[in-house]
Amino acid sequence: MEENHNEDDSKREGLLLKKENNYNCYDENCPGCKVERAKQMKTDMSIRNLFNIWLVVLCSSLPISSLFPYLYFMVSDFHIAKREEDISGYAGYVGSAFMLGRALTSILWGIIADRFGRKPVIIIGIIAVIIFNTLFGLSTSFWMAVTTRFFLGSLNGLLGPMKAYSSEIFREENQALGLSTFSAAWGIGLVIGPALGGYLAQPVVKYPDVFPKNSIWDKFPYFLPSLIISIFSFVVLILCIWLPETLHNHPRIESAAAADDDDFLETGGTGCDDKDKRIQKDENLFLNWPLMSSIIVYCVFSLHDMAYQEVFSLWAVSPRRLGGLNFTTDNVGDVLSVTGTGLIIYQLFVYPKLEKAFGPIGLARIAGVVSIPLLQSYPFIAMLSGFTLYLLINIASVSKNLLQVSIITGMFLLQNRAVEQHQRGAANGIAMTAMSIFKTIGPAGGGAILAWSQKRMGASFLPGVHMLFFILNIVMGLGVLLLFTPFLTIRKNTPTT
Repeated sequence: MEENHNEDDSKREGLLLKKENNYNCYDENCPGCKVERAKQMKTDMSIRNLFNIWLVVLCSSLPISSLFPYLYFMVSDFHIAKREEDISGYAGYVGSAFMLGRALTSILWGIIADRFGRKPVIIIGIIAVIIFNTLFGLSTSFWMAVTTRFFLGSLNGLLGPMKAYSSEIFREENQALGLSTFSAAWGIGLVIGPALGGYLAQPVVKYPDVFPKNSIWDKFPYFLPSLIISIFSFVVLILCIWLPETLHNHPRIESAAAADDDDFLETGGTGCDDKDKRIQKDENLFLNWPLMSSIIVYCVFSLHDMAYQEVFSLWAVSPRRLGGLNFTTDNVGDVLSVTGTGLIIYQLFVYPKLEKAFGPIGLARIAGVVSIPLLQSYPFIAMLSGFTLYLLINIASVSKNLLQVSIITGMFLLQNRAVEQHQRGAANGIAMTAMSIFKTIGPAGGGAILAWSQKRMGASFLPGVHMLFFILNIVMGLGVLLLFTPFLTIRKNTPTT
């Protein structure tokens, strides 16, 4: 009797999975079905799943930003800039090469992820990080740096599939935490990466007792941060062997009602009879306005975010006479380390509660409005010195990044709720392609505007870096405007307030 009771429970569990996930059977050999069973049994909320997201996203975000603190000095060592004011412009091209490569291949990687699974694309992306991030640290010329960054972006297609994975691995009520973890890891990578670059670049100068002159560290002064990130990525690559796959490997049905429930139970809880296999047609994602509108808004904020990340480090290490803070790479590392700590606390403990209280759009609107006056205060902070300067720039940096990550996480939630699972890889590929195009403009544009603003220190209207942060605020203002208009279309099951 007990065996029959357990068998009936198994059948009912399979039926529940079929009904809730639009799949025509529960297949014990399907990795996606195993994930769905864990979600129905409410065992999806595990430290392991959150940890997997953290590690993989860090592998992608650390190489993107780790070069920012030392890129100014790296380009200077290449001797390609004729004037000091031109260094920021060339630095922007190096920063943009990664995003250009990613813009050209993100849709392809998304389609591959929908066809063959999230896990293979994630593994290939991590391998690309290990190889090309290491080669970037060994760059001896401007063009070698640009080329290695381009290939790193082209072959590192894991971010889009990982965004889909972060929502698929959890039940719907826990998706905010999953995507918040994704966003937190992304934000932490963009902060810890520069901190690593700031502390570890030019180790012969900073730590002469450990790294002697005329060694490999002297010949390649920017190799150490790249090497550390590549070693970390290699460890994550090994751990990805045990990464669960979320993509189903059997046909989808048009709806849960498409298969007869009695037939499902009669077939032993599989419901895999050929008569039930009515394949669901793929939706034209470009005609999915809730998806496309959230992607467009996401791109505007991504442009602002990438320009800010590039400009902040370059502005911080610029001399006082050019409106900068005259920080060393260690000083920049200190500020970004504090910011990273704040991001971790905020994303794990604060953001999920705020998202439930205000909704993703409501919270994004508040964050966008507050960001504008905060950012325009940066040139005035640069007029300070000593402890007051360090205190206020740390507060400003933490606040700016918390507000930005609130906006980006909200856009992640809207994008993944706008499509079904079998198209999330392609949908996130479209998002990554569009975002990468905008982020290609971000570093190059930010570096060029910084260089231009530093040439007009004596202007009567918005002199020097006042103009820089004013232009950054124009982009932020455009994004905020879109958040407050009917342009952003939201699915009915997505809370807006």
